[in-house]
Amino acid sequence: MEDVLFTVKETAKLFKCNGSFIYSLIKNGHLKALKLGQYKIPKYEIDDFLKRYIGKDFSDLSNVRDLDFNSIERSAEICQ
Repeated sequence: MEDVLFTVKETAKLFKCNGSFIYSLIKNGHLKALKLGQYKIPKYEIDDFLKRYIGKDFSDLSNVRDLDFNSIERSAEICQ
């Protein structure tokens, strides 16, 4: 059976970030969860989050904005 609910730790592993960032996403209303002993995030919510926020910069959770692709290009030029 496919996993339907993910813990914060499992979600953090999927997102390649730490658990405290997932808690912050939940607290700030960007990621919906339910509490069954501990927070659980439904798979459909993870999929929806990724679709909803593709191309967004989450560096400041109170000011989520579009990614600045110009700064990515400048960073790539510096690294060459």
